[in-house]
Amino acid sequence: MTPAELSWTVLTTVRRAVAADELRVDVPEKVVVQRPPRPGCGDYATNVALQLAGAAGRSPYEVAAILAPRLAREPGIAQVEIAGAGFLNITLSARAYADVVRQVREQGASYGRGDGLAGQHVTVVPDVSSQGAPPLRAGVVAEAVNALLRAAGAEPGPPEPLRVTEPHGIDPALAPGTPAPLGTAPRETAPGGAPGGTAPGGVPGAPAPRETAPGGGTPAPGAPAPRDTAPGGGTPAPRTPTPRGSRLGPDEVRWALLRPPGEDVPRLDAGALLAQREANPLFRVRYAHARTRALLRNAQDLGVRIEDPAGGDPYRHPAETELLGLVADFPRVVETAARRRAPDRLARHLERLADAFLRFQDECPVLPKGDEKPSAVHAARTRLADATGIVLADGLHLLGISAPDHL
Repeated sequence: MTPAELSWTVLTTVRRAVAADELRVDVPEKVVVQRPPRPGCGDYATNVALQLAGAAGRSPYEVAAILAPRLAREPGIAQVEIAGAGFLNITLSARAYADVVRQVREQGASYGRGDGLAGQHVTVVPDVSSQGAPPLRAGVVAEAVNALLRAAGAEPGPPEPLRVTEPHGIDPALAPGTPAPLGTAPRETAPGGAPGGTAPGGVPGAPAPRETAPGGGTPAPGAPAPRDTAPGGGTPAPRTPTPRGSRLGPDEVRWALLRPPGEDVPRLDAGALLAQREANPLFRVRYAHARTRALLRNAQDLGVRIEDPAGGDPYRHPAETELLGLVADFPRVVETAARRRAPDRLARHLERLADAFLRFQDECPVLPKGDEKPSAVHAARTRLADATGIVLADGLHLLGISAPDHL
């Protein structure tokens, strides 16, 4: 069950309570469901009781007490608790978690796409009204925002100017690197911009591997062919600018320009962006993706049967449920980033997802060790790793950044 599906379930519960004359309110068009601020408060929380209390003429706690038992009976929900003044903390069932993994693996690169912005017609363009240097960062951000808008269901339309804080030290006359058409996988490069998708110390100049769907050898489903125009635009896709004399490649520069909020000044620090260590967020995200692909390959070699089971998977460990919550939250993050014109929200979500995956692989062994035989638990965790890799790759590609299978 994704947050969007859970939001609809909560809304349906309110509608049924009104139909039964337990609540006398106008049913809202939308309710907010989000991850709780701290562990131990369920998988999701909603303030719908506080939202309805005034119109219902009841306290938020009384409204929550009406909704909680109804909500707890819905398929996919294991438990509903009332917290504080009337917040509803919702714990999903193991079967609901299994459904998330299955949904991601079935949809592949189309997971996260939705119709939340259907009916809107807009194309974001760099704001050129200000004087001075060309808005280089705004071009990259506008490209990413347009990809997010299309992923959320918006269609091309009238131009909407976008202004962001530009970095210092970029030479506008430089034509560095390849454009990264939206929705497609750029040419794979190793961290640091080395061609060929090889990590430093590998074979220099080796051919770049063909971009594949996570876990497979076929192109990601639904990926459009490369093009020279931004989505919905007719405007050429901006070339990724790089500082003069820098060792940074297009991927590192795009991350540096997209990761900070629009009002912050990006830092194009080659030492930080190329560092292959935990302190580098881009490296962590791409490393986590590469690890999911390695686990999938190794699981197949060890005979782990990863086809989906008939029943639900046993996802109960806190590291599993934390990771699953972030995977399930991906569609909502894509839509929110599109609405706010803020690709930095997607970048930060990918960081959280990568960190949660690295904790998961440390605390929940995915592969059998030694003479241990492959079990249903190994298969379930391999499926979860595969789903995580799909989401990480999809998120990076929405930002126009490559997701190598090997680092």
